[in-house]
Amino acid sequence: MRRRLGRYGRYGPGPAALVALAVLVVFPLAVSAPWLVTIGLFTLMYAALASAWNLVGGYAGYPSLGHAAFFGMGAYAEAIWWTHRTAGSGYGPFWTLPPIGLAVAAVAVPVAWVAMRTRTDVFAIVTITFLFVVQTLAFNLRGLTGGAQGVAMPVAPFTPATFERPFYYAMLALLVLALAMSYGVLHSRLGLALTAVRGDEDKARSVGVPVGAAKLTAFALSVVVTAMAGGVWAYYLSFIYPQFAVDPLLSIGMVLMVFLGGRGTLWGPVLGAFVVAPAQQYLAYRFGASQLYLLAYAALFVVVMLVMPRGALPTLRDRIRRAEARA
Repeated sequence: MRRRLGRYGRYGPGPAALVALAVLVVFPLAVSAPWLVTIGLFTLMYAALASAWNLVGGYAGYPSLGHAAFFGMGAYAEAIWWTHRTAGSGYGPFWTLPPIGLAVAAVAVPVAWVAMRTRTDVFAIVTITFLFVVQTLAFNLRGLTGGAQGVAMPVAPFTPATFERPFYYAMLALLVLALAMSYGVLHSRLGLALTAVRGDEDKARSVGVPVGAAKLTAFALSVVVTAMAGGVWAYYLSFIYPQFAVDPLLSIGMVLMVFLGGRGTLWGPVLGAFVVAPAQQYLAYRFGASQLYLLAYAALFVVVMLVMPRGALPTLRDRIRRAEARA
């Protein structure tokens, strides 16, 4: 198991990671165009979401298609809590994110306990069914969510010229948290257990691996980050609708980014997000009204599955090994 863990977790933090973090910290200070900071904000959001999804879909091998439900639950929890409250200096809503993430995770654990009694494709169907249940509730619980008319929360009282910066740094903090969780899991007994589950769950259970506890722990950690990202997203937009807060395309985006970069690796989801998210924002801006950007989305997914089924980082690693072997 230790050899297999090394196979999926060898991309640890190093000087390059510190340089990349420094660049991300300086980026909104060096760029004056708000739209570029906005693209950076959403790229960081997707990187955090993909890294969180990777804890379940990558390390444990359980491809959840319902993570957008937890994103929406975090968004609605943030919006509903602050609907009739003032944001003060503007930073108050950020401090409510950790309890919201923990609360949504507490709701998610029973759902995961039921869903994880199934395997792979059935698990994916169960989770996407849960997503549509949550979306339907968001449309119909009008007294709580506002229904199709949406729900508003106080607009952040930040300076217009630098309005995006606090949200950008909040998303960056969530990405760092997701990566820290992933790195910690990979180098712990939990990581070994998840690797064993992904390899052969029945055999892992037969040799005494705490399969159920490992899967539920990974799921809960994943949901904490996902729900907090939803809260930041809701505060940034200040007005949310069910079809956007609980959007199946959000789950598909997480899956695509993880598969593109490399499922079960530390940096693969981040790489996938930094490739797909800016392109997604551009295509949605250019072709959003006609939904043509969805065709490009689907085409990219097909190309990834055909050309790099294991993702960019594992494919690149294998090619380097073959080149070294020939040298």
